[in-house]
Amino acid sequence: MEPLDLKKFEWKTIVRPLTIDDYDALLALAQKCFPGMEAWGRDQIESQLDVFPEGQFVVEIEGKLAASCSSLILEYDEGLEWHNWKVISDSGFIRNHKPKGDTLYGIEIMVDPEFRGMKLSRRLYDARKDLCRRMNLSQIIIGGRIPGYHKHADKMSAREYIDNVLEKNVYDPVLTAQLSNGFVVRGLTANYLPTDTESCGYATHAVWTNLEYVPGAKRRFHHVIEPIRVCVVQYQLRTISGFDEFAQQCEFFLDTASDYKCDFVLFPELFTTQLLSCVDATRPGQAARQLAAFTPQYLDMFTEMAVKYNLNVIGGSQFVIENDTLYNVAYLFRRDGSIGKQYKIHITPSERKWWGVNPGNAVEVFDTDCGRVAIQICYDIEFPELTRIATQKGASIIFVPFNTDTRHGYLRVRYCAQARCVENHLYVAISGCTGNLPFVENSDIHYAQSGIFTPADAEFARDAIADECNPNVETLIVHDLDFEQLRRHREQGSVQNWNDRKRDLYKVVYVEDGKTFEV
Repeated sequence: MEPLDLKKFEWKTIVRPLTIDDYDALLALAQKCFPGMEAWGRDQIESQLDVFPEGQFVVEIEGKLAASCSSLILEYDEGLEWHNWKVISDSGFIRNHKPKGDTLYGIEIMVDPEFRGMKLSRRLYDARKDLCRRMNLSQIIIGGRIPGYHKHADKMSAREYIDNVLEKNVYDPVLTAQLSNGFVVRGLTANYLPTDTESCGYATHAVWTNLEYVPGAKRRFHHVIEPIRVCVVQYQLRTISGFDEFAQQCEFFLDTASDYKCDFVLFPELFTTQLLSCVDATRPGQAARQLAAFTPQYLDMFTEMAVKYNLNVIGGSQFVIENDTLYNVAYLFRRDGSIGKQYKIHITPSERKWWGVNPGNAVEVFDTDCGRVAIQICYDIEFPELTRIATQKGASIIFVPFNTDTRHGYLRVRYCAQARCVENHLYVAISGCTGNLPFVENSDIHYAQSGIFTPADAEFARDAIADECNPNVETLIVHDLDFEQLRRHREQGSVQNWNDRKRDLYKVVYVEDGKTFEV
């Protein structure tokens, strides 16, 4: 079997600036999102791009326009006609844009019904927030439709409807999304868009406050590093009936991590062996190859979920057959729909004996929207040279999916992970399985206490443990990692393990693509 072409499984998902070439697709999107309402003309879009191109964004999935948003900058003044959409947006032409203003005003956001439920509005709100920070604007103001109101207008006033949405008694497709993205309702506007029959002409006046705003500064004069939020899943293996049940369990954790607005989610090594509980029992070597047959479904599922839930997912690891050779491979499913993979380099004696797994031969470091990361599968973290190589290549966090049967095996992974943090001034997250799989050879019992570890120094937790799970229970942990703190530690820490290596006495030499490198 030839290696799987990962390009066939990728979803190319990007947030990019709007261009005039998008107009036809934008018009079609508006007609789908707002049927019966007049869409913007080409002259309005041309004016927006001429006046403030930085404020117009789209989300593109596999070359198709899936969502868009438009905005302009204003100088905040309570006397402005915030209740009048035509005035505040200059009827969509935004010629009233104030380059030196202090408030970003969002005039429209659209998500194709085909792509709803994939948190694309979050990507657009995040793009607006990033623009607000970069341009040192104090806030974002939006006049938000309440398109669910027409279903309740005969039973409650618009104010009562908004109260019910705030109290989670009622779901509104627009207001609920705005609230989940940090906006606060400050008012209710009547006759905002009289033609908007779904909202009965009403709209909310909502505000997001930029906590990094510096009054008087022309633009932000320092770069604030946002913490990276990591979710580690401690996954319980149990007998299942098929792939759909496995996917449902995975989606539960991904949905939860998305609710916490995580950047990364880490699953355990070979937690996919759960699928062997729903196939005919056979010899371990043959079972491993049966498991590899699920790889296309596994790739499809995690690629879609990473995009849908706006997460970078380390999907544990999975058996893969390439050119009749069995490998243990960890995949990184980025939230932009692209995929990376890391082969397990060091194979344990039991993997070799029971399953016939073969080793990989390269340390990969992956670019993500949150910095450079590496993956080391279980046994690999017990070899310090691999983390030296990953650190040299720029990794700031090592993700370690592991699968151990006894506490001794788990402790080897844990202690080595903590040592790698000290040696290389980086973070390490480990994720393991609990539970049992009766009659699945070499995967019958499991022991884990997953966690997130830091260097051991004054600025980190006193035991160098950022967070950890309780042993042997299905759960997850969520923790923020500060990469700016890590950078300062590398430069000014109490000890300088990386800088103080005696490279005249010893060094790491490795071969990659036929070339020799030194660390």
